[in-house]
Amino acid sequence: MALIPKIKTYHFVPDKYGSELLLDIGRIETLKNYVLDSTLHQLSFYEIIFITAGSGTFLLDEYKMPLYPQTIIFTSPGQLRRWEIETEVKGYSLFFEKDFLHLFFSDELFLYRFQYFSQYSHPTNMQIGETSFEKCLELLYEIEREFEQIQNDSNHLIRSILYQLLVILNRYYASVYNIQRDTYVHADFYRFRSLLEKRFLQDHTVEAYTQMLHVSPGFLNKICRQFSGLSALQMIHCKLISEIKKRLYQNKSIKEICFEFGFSDPSNFNRFFKKLTNTTPQQYRKKL
Repeated sequence: MALIPKIKTYHFVPDKYGSELLLDIGRIETLKNYVLDSTLHQLSFYEIIFITAGSGTFLLDEYKMPLYPQTIIFTSPGQLRRWEIETEVKGYSLFFEKDFLHLFFSDELFLYRFQYFSQYSHPTNMQIGETSFEKCLELLYEIEREFEQIQNDSNHLIRSILYQLLVILNRYYASVYNIQRDTYVHADFYRFRSLLEKRFLQDHTVEAYTQMLHVSPGFLNKICRQFSGLSALQMIHCKLISEIKKRLYQNKSIKEICFEFGFSDPSNFNRFFKKLTNTTPQQYRKKL
Protein backbone atom coordinates (compact mmCIF):
# COMPACT_ATOMS: atom_id res chain seq x y z
CA MET A 1 0.00 0.00 0.00
CA ALA A 2 1.35 3.44 -0.98
CA LEU A 3 2.13 5.84 1.84
CA ILE A 4 0.15 9.08 2.14
CA PRO A 5 2.65 11.96 1.74
CA LYS A 6 3.08 14.06 4.85
CA ILE A 7 1.84 17.59 4.26
CA LYS A 8 3.39 20.50 6.11
CA THR A 9 1.05 23.28 7.25
CA TYR A 10 2.34 26.83 7.66
CA HIS A 11 0.52 29.19 10.02
CA PHE A 12 0.48 32.96 10.20
CA VAL A 13 2.68 34.63 12.85
CA PRO A 14 0.49 37.45 14.21
CA ASP A 15 2.92 39.14 16.61
CA LYS A 16 5.87 39.65 14.25
CA TYR A 17 5.53 43.44 14.49
CA GLY A 18 4.87 43.61 18.22
CA SER A 19 1.10 43.78 17.94
CA GLU A 20 -1.47 41.66 16.19
CA LEU A 21 -1.27 42.74 12.55
CA LEU A 22 -2.77 39.95 10.48
CA LEU A 23 -1.08 40.82 7.18
CA ASP A 24 2.47 40.70 5.89
CA ILE A 25 4.39 41.23 2.68
CA GLY A 26 7.80 40.08 1.51
CA ARG A 27 10.03 39.72 -1.51
CA ILE A 28 9.89 36.14 -2.73
CA GLU A 29 13.65 35.94 -3.14
CA THR A 30 14.28 36.83 0.53
CA LEU A 31 11.47 34.97 2.30
CA LYS A 32 12.09 31.56 3.82
CA ASN A 33 9.91 28.62 4.89
CA TYR A 34 6.85 28.10 2.71
CA VAL A 35 7.86 30.43 -0.13
CA LEU A 36 9.48 28.37 -2.92
CA ASP A 37 9.05 25.17 -0.85
CA SER A 38 9.54 22.24 -3.23
CA THR A 39 7.78 19.79 -0.89
CA LEU A 40 4.02 19.37 -0.59
CA HIS A 41 2.58 21.91 1.84
CA GLN A 42 -0.45 24.04 2.65
CA LEU A 43 -1.17 27.40 4.30
CA SER A 44 -3.76 28.31 6.91
CA PHE A 45 -4.08 31.83 5.45
CA TYR A 46 -4.64 33.64 2.14
CA GLU A 47 -1.80 34.54 -0.21
CA ILE A 48 -1.44 36.53 -3.44
CA ILE A 49 1.79 35.93 -5.35
CA PHE A 50 3.17 38.46 -7.86
CA ILE A 51 5.91 37.11 -10.15
CA THR A 52 8.35 39.68 -11.56
CA ALA A 53 11.07 37.30 -12.80
CA GLY A 54 11.96 33.62 -13.09
CA SER A 55 10.41 30.47 -14.48
CA GLY A 56 9.08 27.08 -13.41
CA THR A 57 5.72 25.81 -12.26
CA PHE A 58 3.55 26.20 -9.19
CA LEU A 59 1.38 23.25 -8.19
CA LEU A 60 -1.91 24.28 -6.57
CA ASP A 61 -4.13 21.31 -5.71
CA GLU A 62 -3.92 19.26 -8.93
CA TYR A 63 -3.30 22.25 -11.23
CA LYS A 64 0.15 23.13 -12.55
CA MET A 65 0.55 26.84 -13.18
CA PRO A 66 3.46 28.09 -15.30
CA LEU A 67 5.54 30.86 -13.74
CA TYR A 68 6.21 33.88 -15.95
CA PRO A 69 6.81 37.56 -15.23
CA GLN A 70 3.53 39.46 -14.69
CA THR A 71 1.83 36.31 -13.37
CA ILE A 72 -0.44 36.63 -10.33
CA ILE A 73 -1.51 33.58 -8.30
CA PHE A 74 -4.29 33.54 -5.70
CA THR A 75 -4.30 30.84 -3.01
CA SER A 76 -6.84 30.09 -0.29
CA PRO A 77 -6.33 28.31 3.06
CA GLY A 78 -5.97 24.53 2.87
CA GLN A 79 -4.95 24.24 -0.79
CA LEU A 80 -2.10 21.83 -1.56
CA ARG A 81 0.96 23.57 -2.97
CA ARG A 82 4.42 22.86 -4.29
CA TRP A 83 7.00 25.00 -6.12
CA GLU A 84 9.04 23.62 -9.04
CA ILE A 85 11.65 26.25 -9.86
CA GLU A 86 13.71 26.32 -13.08
CA THR A 87 15.29 29.80 -12.90
CA GLU A 88 15.35 32.10 -9.88
CA VAL A 89 11.89 33.41 -9.07
CA LYS A 90 11.48 36.98 -7.86
CA GLY A 91 8.45 39.02 -6.90
CA TYR A 92 6.13 39.64 -3.98
CA SER A 93 4.15 37.49 -1.59
CA LEU A 94 1.24 39.26 0.07
CA PHE A 95 -0.39 37.12 2.74
CA PHE A 96 -3.05 37.70 5.36
CA GLU A 97 -5.56 36.12 7.72
CA LYS A 98 -9.21 36.61 6.81
CA ASP A 99 -9.79 38.44 10.11
CA PHE A 100 -7.48 41.25 8.95
CA LEU A 101 -10.30 42.40 6.67
CA HIS A 102 -13.30 40.95 8.49
CA LEU A 103 -12.59 42.90 11.66
CA PHE A 104 -12.29 46.13 9.68
CA PHE A 105 -15.33 45.73 7.43
CA SER A 106 -17.50 43.79 9.93
CA ASP A 107 -18.45 41.50 7.05
CA GLU A 108 -17.86 37.76 7.36
CA LEU A 109 -18.62 37.39 3.64
CA PHE A 110 -16.12 40.04 2.54
CA LEU A 111 -13.56 37.76 0.84
CA TYR A 112 -16.30 35.85 -1.00
CA ARG A 113 -17.00 39.01 -2.96
CA PHE A 114 -13.81 38.45 -4.95
CA GLN A 115 -13.90 35.90 -7.76
CA TYR A 116 -10.33 34.66 -7.45
CA PHE A 117 -10.66 33.20 -3.92
CA SER A 118 -12.54 29.92 -3.33
CA GLN A 119 -12.86 29.56 -7.10
CA TYR A 120 -14.04 26.21 -8.52
CA SER A 121 -14.61 26.74 -12.23
CA HIS A 122 -11.82 29.07 -13.36
CA PRO A 123 -8.04 29.07 -12.80
CA THR A 124 -6.78 30.96 -9.77
CA ASN A 125 -3.90 32.52 -11.64
CA MET A 126 -3.66 35.10 -14.40
CA GLN A 127 -1.10 36.91 -16.50
CA ILE A 128 -1.79 40.58 -17.14
CA GLY A 129 -0.25 43.38 -19.18
CA GLU A 130 2.76 45.37 -18.09
CA THR A 131 0.83 48.58 -17.31
CA SER A 132 -1.75 46.74 -15.18
CA PHE A 133 0.96 44.76 -13.38
CA GLU A 134 2.91 47.95 -12.61
CA LYS A 135 -0.24 49.46 -11.08
CA CYS A 136 -0.39 46.48 -8.70
CA LEU A 137 3.30 46.80 -7.86
CA GLU A 138 2.85 50.48 -6.96
CA LEU A 139 0.29 49.50 -4.32
CA LEU A 140 2.59 46.74 -3.06
CA TYR A 141 5.41 49.28 -2.73
CA GLU A 142 3.12 51.46 -0.58
CA ILE A 143 2.33 48.52 1.72
CA GLU A 144 6.02 47.57 1.88
CA ARG A 145 7.05 51.13 2.80
CA GLU A 146 4.44 51.27 5.58
CA PHE A 147 5.81 48.04 7.06
CA GLU A 148 9.30 49.54 7.12
CA GLN A 149 8.12 52.14 9.65
CA ILE A 150 5.10 50.81 11.51
CA GLN A 151 2.99 53.44 13.28
CA ASN A 152 -0.11 53.25 15.48
CA ASP A 153 -2.45 53.85 12.54
CA SER A 154 -0.53 51.72 10.02
CA ASN A 155 -3.09 48.91 10.12
CA HIS A 156 -5.79 51.30 8.85
CA LEU A 157 -3.65 52.59 6.01
CA ILE A 158 -2.54 49.10 5.00
CA ARG A 159 -6.15 47.86 5.00
CA SER A 160 -7.21 50.69 2.72
CA ILE A 161 -4.40 49.96 0.26
CA LEU A 162 -5.14 46.23 0.37
CA TYR A 163 -8.84 46.87 -0.28
CA GLN A 164 -7.95 48.98 -3.33
CA LEU A 165 -5.61 46.25 -4.58
CA LEU A 166 -8.22 43.48 -4.12
CA VAL A 167 -10.84 45.42 -6.09
CA ILE A 168 -8.40 46.18 -8.93
CA LEU A 169 -7.36 42.53 -9.06
CA ASN A 170 -11.01 41.49 -9.17
CA ARG A 171 -11.51 43.71 -12.23
CA TYR A 172 -8.45 42.28 -13.97
CA TYR A 173 -9.48 38.71 -13.13
CA ALA A 174 -13.03 39.24 -14.41
CA SER A 175 -11.66 40.74 -17.62
CA VAL A 176 -9.20 37.89 -18.22
CA TYR A 177 -11.86 35.18 -17.75
CA ASN A 178 -14.86 37.20 -19.02
CA ILE A 179 -16.96 36.83 -15.87
CA GLN A 180 -19.04 39.09 -13.63
CA ARG A 181 -16.82 41.57 -11.80
CA ASP A 182 -19.37 43.36 -9.60
CA THR A 183 -18.50 42.82 -5.92
CA TYR A 184 -22.04 43.66 -4.80
CA VAL A 185 -24.21 40.96 -6.26
CA HIS A 186 -27.07 39.70 -4.05
CA ALA A 187 -25.78 38.86 -0.55
CA ASP A 188 -27.39 35.40 -0.70
CA PHE A 189 -24.87 34.41 -3.35
CA TYR A 190 -21.99 35.21 -0.99
CA ARG A 191 -23.75 33.38 1.83
CA PHE A 192 -24.11 30.36 -0.45
CA ARG A 193 -20.39 30.41 -1.25
CA SER A 194 -19.58 30.66 2.44
CA LEU A 195 -21.92 27.80 3.36
CA LEU A 196 -20.55 25.65 0.56
CA GLU A 197 -17.02 26.01 1.92
CA LYS A 198 -18.20 24.89 5.35
CA ARG A 199 -20.84 22.28 4.47
CA PHE A 200 -19.67 20.53 1.29
CA LEU A 201 -18.90 17.28 3.13
CA GLN A 202 -22.40 16.96 4.57
CA ASP A 203 -24.66 18.68 2.03
CA HIS A 204 -24.59 17.77 -1.67
CA THR A 205 -28.01 19.03 -2.79
CA VAL A 206 -29.37 22.42 -3.81
CA GLU A 207 -32.34 21.88 -1.51
CA ALA A 208 -30.11 21.65 1.56
CA TYR A 209 -28.61 25.07 0.85
CA THR A 210 -31.91 26.74 -0.09
CA GLN A 211 -33.33 25.62 3.26
CA MET A 212 -30.38 27.12 5.12
CA LEU A 213 -30.64 30.35 3.10
CA HIS A 214 -34.46 30.47 3.17
CA VAL A 215 -34.68 31.04 -0.59
CA SER A 216 -36.19 29.09 -3.49
CA PRO A 217 -34.07 26.84 -5.77
CA GLY A 218 -35.01 29.02 -8.74
CA PHE A 219 -33.78 32.17 -7.03
CA LEU A 220 -30.49 30.57 -5.94
CA ASN A 221 -29.85 29.28 -9.46
CA LYS A 222 -30.56 32.74 -10.87
CA ILE A 223 -28.04 34.56 -8.68
CA CYS A 224 -25.44 31.79 -9.08
CA ARG A 225 -25.63 32.01 -12.87
CA GLN A 226 -25.55 35.80 -12.71
CA PHE A 227 -22.26 35.91 -10.81
CA SER A 228 -20.47 32.64 -11.60
CA GLY A 229 -22.01 31.45 -14.86
CA LEU A 230 -22.82 28.13 -13.15
CA SER A 231 -25.99 26.76 -11.62
CA ALA A 232 -26.07 26.12 -7.87
CA LEU A 233 -25.74 22.36 -8.46
CA GLN A 234 -22.78 22.87 -10.81
CA MET A 235 -21.06 24.95 -8.11
CA ILE A 236 -21.67 22.20 -5.55
CA HIS A 237 -20.30 19.56 -7.92
CA CYS A 238 -17.25 21.67 -8.80
CA LYS A 239 -16.45 22.04 -5.10
CA LEU A 240 -16.92 18.32 -4.43
CA ILE A 241 -14.76 17.24 -7.38
CA SER A 242 -12.04 19.72 -6.41
CA GLU A 243 -11.91 18.38 -2.85
CA ILE A 244 -12.10 14.72 -3.96
CA LYS A 245 -9.17 15.26 -6.32
CA LYS A 246 -7.23 16.72 -3.43
CA ARG A 247 -7.86 13.53 -1.40
CA LEU A 248 -6.84 11.37 -4.35
CA TYR A 249 -3.66 13.41 -4.66
CA GLN A 250 -2.93 12.67 -1.01
CA ASN A 251 -3.31 8.96 -1.90
CA LYS A 252 -6.25 8.35 0.43
CA SER A 253 -8.10 5.10 -0.29
CA ILE A 254 -11.37 5.17 -2.23
CA LYS A 255 -13.11 3.74 0.83
CA GLU A 256 -11.79 6.55 3.04
CA ILE A 257 -12.88 9.23 0.58
CA CYS A 258 -16.26 7.61 0.06
CA PHE A 259 -16.89 7.62 3.82
CA GLU A 260 -15.60 11.17 4.32
CA PHE A 261 -17.91 12.60 1.64
CA GLY A 262 -20.98 10.68 2.74
CA PHE A 263 -21.45 8.43 -0.31
CA SER A 264 -23.46 5.29 0.41
CA ASP A 265 -20.92 2.97 -1.22
CA PRO A 266 -17.84 3.05 -3.49
CA SER A 267 -19.86 2.23 -6.62
CA ASN A 268 -22.01 5.37 -6.19
CA PHE A 269 -18.89 7.41 -5.52
CA ASN A 270 -17.18 6.04 -8.67
CA ARG A 271 -20.24 6.79 -10.82
CA PHE A 272 -20.44 10.36 -9.48
CA PHE A 273 -16.75 11.02 -10.14
CA LYS A 274 -16.77 9.50 -13.64
CA LYS A 275 -19.92 11.37 -14.64
CA LEU A 276 -18.28 14.72 -13.86
CA THR A 277 -14.70 14.00 -14.96
CA ASN A 278 -15.05 11.29 -17.64
CA THR A 279 -12.53 9.19 -15.74
CA THR A 280 -12.65 6.90 -12.72
CA PRO A 281 -10.96 7.82 -9.42
CA GLN A 282 -8.42 5.04 -9.98
CA GLN A 283 -7.60 6.30 -13.49
CA TYR A 284 -7.26 9.84 -12.20
CA ARG A 285 -4.87 8.71 -9.46
CA LYS A 286 -2.71 6.86 -12.00
CA LYS A 287 -2.33 10.07 -13.99
CA LEU A 288 -0.91 11.73 -10.88
